[in-house]
Amino acid sequence: MASRIVRWLRRAAVAGIALALAGVVTLGVVYWLVAPRIPDVEALRDVQLQVPMSVYARDGELIAVFGEFRRYPVRIAEVPDQVKNAFIAIEDARFYEHQGLDWRGIFRAVWLLATTDDRRVPGGSTITQQVARQFFLSSEYSYSRKFMEMLTALKMERELSKDEIFELYLNKGFFGNRAYGVAAAAEFYYGKTLGELTLAEAATLASIPKFPSSGNPISNPERARIRRDYVMQRMHELGFIDEAAMVAGQAEPMHASPHEPPVNVEAPYVAEMVRQAMVERYGGDALNQGLHVFTTIDATAQNAANLAVRAGLLDYDRRHGWRGAEDEVDIGTETDPAALAAHLDGAMAVGGLLPALVVSADAQKATVVLRGGEEVELAGDAVRWTRKTPAQLFERGDIVRLQPGSEDGTYVLAQIPQAQAALVSLRPEDGALHALVGGFSFAANKFNRATQAQRQPGSSFKPFVYAAAFDRGFTPASIVLDAPVVFNDRWTGKTWSPQNDDGKFRGPMRLREALVQSRNLVSVRLLDALGIDFTRQYISRFGFPEQGLPPNLTMAIGTTSVPPLTIARGYTAFTNGGFLVEPYFIDRVVDREGVLIASTHPWRACADCPERRLRETQQTTIVDGFDLGPALGGNDAGAVDGFDLDAAPATTERAFDLGDGSTPQDVAAAAPQAPITDQERLAAANFVGPPEIMLAPRAVDARTAFQVNSLMRDVVQRGTGTAAKVLERPDIGGKTGSTNEHRDAWFSGFGGALVTTVWVGNDDFTSLGYKEYGGRAALPIWIDYMRVALEDMPVEEPTLPPGLVVAHVDRGTGYPVGPDTPGALREFFKVEDLDRLANSGYGSEPATSSQEAFDIF
Repeated sequence: MASRIVRWLRRAAVAGIALALAGVVTLGVVYWLVAPRIPDVEALRDVQLQVPMSVYARDGELIAVFGEFRRYPVRIAEVPDQVKNAFIAIEDARFYEHQGLDWRGIFRAVWLLATTDDRRVPGGSTITQQVARQFFLSSEYSYSRKFMEMLTALKMERELSKDEIFELYLNKGFFGNRAYGVAAAAEFYYGKTLGELTLAEAATLASIPKFPSSGNPISNPERARIRRDYVMQRMHELGFIDEAAMVAGQAEPMHASPHEPPVNVEAPYVAEMVRQAMVERYGGDALNQGLHVFTTIDATAQNAANLAVRAGLLDYDRRHGWRGAEDEVDIGTETDPAALAAHLDGAMAVGGLLPALVVSADAQKATVVLRGGEEVELAGDAVRWTRKTPAQLFERGDIVRLQPGSEDGTYVLAQIPQAQAALVSLRPEDGALHALVGGFSFAANKFNRATQAQRQPGSSFKPFVYAAAFDRGFTPASIVLDAPVVFNDRWTGKTWSPQNDDGKFRGPMRLREALVQSRNLVSVRLLDALGIDFTRQYISRFGFPEQGLPPNLTMAIGTTSVPPLTIARGYTAFTNGGFLVEPYFIDRVVDREGVLIASTHPWRACADCPERRLRETQQTTIVDGFDLGPALGGNDAGAVDGFDLDAAPATTERAFDLGDGSTPQDVAAAAPQAPITDQERLAAANFVGPPEIMLAPRAVDARTAFQVNSLMRDVVQRGTGTAAKVLERPDIGGKTGSTNEHRDAWFSGFGGALVTTVWVGNDDFTSLGYKEYGGRAALPIWIDYMRVALEDMPVEEPTLPPGLVVAHVDRGTGYPVGPDTPGALREFFKVEDLDRLANSGYGSEPATSSQEAFDIF
């Protein structure tokens, strides 16, 4: 019997050994087959987690965050101990002890599989295994995937440190509500950094990854509370916290709420421009690479632009009366404010205007409820602009809009404006975008009117026509007729009779006065004298596509269609010395580590740079095929841009007496060009400076730019833009613009180191209404913005360019006279123009047509 038992034991031992060997061989074969498929975990050291793209103003204030995920990776050293301990307590208590696999958990899971009917059982997955699954494997529930997960975890433990693995875990996990990683979760649920979290908050975050969608503290606060309390219980059991801390933490009420990134600068139209530019340059994945994009936007100016546009549109809207309630709902006999507020759940704030539900209204006041359940009374000043009583305005159940007043707790009745507006502000030195608003509300309509709207600029286009005239021999003192004229189209037989806005005609007048008073007929006659082809080519130098400029005389009154940004760009040449800059809005891009990966090197006007002066005195500048001649003084009076002005030569046999014994040459000598010094010549010859110092091409003669600038400053001092005098700055200038039937209202102007264009109109091109000119609808917005934007900017008085002189002219004829002549006015002349007038006895000044009818094409 004993021998039989021994024999059976021997056989069992042999069988066991055989089975063990077979198991080892099987495992070896399986490992040999699977090993090549085990991921290269070393790559985790350089893994690039998806991080949203952040957009900033130039001073670092946050504008927007783009990306599919909310994620802000943190180093393990930056994670507080109580946060780490909370995750270890609930997820893997022996994390710092095991080698990647928790055998106790595995055996427990196997036992449960063997003794229960459950196909999926808890336990068994360490933090290391979870990281392996998150980065390399799918969430499929299968033995093969589990085996691969275990092998990968073992390999990770051999090649990575515990802290490296834990850091990956904390940054990779999903916490619900698009929050990935513990830092993003802390910000979203509590608006805090990891170091600011309380024990209860840290425990709550640790409880989320198990049920990120159905168990987070916003979607299911009670379920989250139960699991949070269990996390703190485990922390106490493991010795991480004492009993008193556990009890205090479990007593803390649940208080999580959504917290979006703290956007400090409201510039959604700019943010969208950045998003499109980054996707175009780097592809769609640019939004998830953790890039930091710094724009050229000035935070203070941008906020002022937002307020100015909204205030201007609301003022315009109030001038045109109350249109009625935005919507109405049936609220029955409900009186509870919270229940009434529920009717506003689908109504969002638009452009700062809050939705409100009318509860009652009588002749004296109305009671409304806001979305939060707050009750507000509207009476007196709140509705005075409507010129109606609350009983005439409202019915119970009406949904209206309120504008928060300047004082806490006060509101004014408002309505979402039907009209739209755009504001674009550039720095003329290099074209940097200073501020931009594309409409009343980006949330309501994402169409960017500052860059995308094709609108007629009206009279704000006239300065470009005048610039062409000044480069063809006209002067600000040239006389042009403001009188009726009819143009015939020989092809269609149709006629065109341009009119002035006031329907009146003022006869012969100087060009300076014509622009100040915005006389349409003078501009049309001027364009006819210049020639359409020449003027189109000339104006294209200011950045206008030539093919988009009308090939007819209507161009003189701004019938081309362009976005406000194009107009602003053109105006920069009138303030920067005549150079064409390229607008840009991205200053630099840095990666998630703060390494610079791209920066903009703009073309700069740099009118006073020694290399600019040397270049323009030694060579001819070519811009878009036009020979501009020597840019600073000494231009050949007989050829400007290749066009013969029929002017007299620069020298004269007959000296012309200006009345004080001086000749035009004497006057020119009074403002000579500063000579290039040896030091400047050497500096320019060896100029290597930083790459951003790149000289912008010349668009127009500096003297022409100065003359037009001077005319537009007069527009503010005594013309259609006089309202801007309230800014009390001598360097302010600009031009109003209006189109037929008041479809568009403009003001484009400059001051300090800024050029700003404002447009107001309806998206459907309907009329803005009676007398809604640029000076009424657009200029107030411009003033409100520039008042803030120019607050700390010094006054920038333009410097008289070489080759431009001051002479006195007769008020009525525009002819040069002596300075002591009664009623004489000071005017700016190019030297060659003054020479031509002196030598020709005024007889050869360019003349406009006096025909009453001629072809429009």
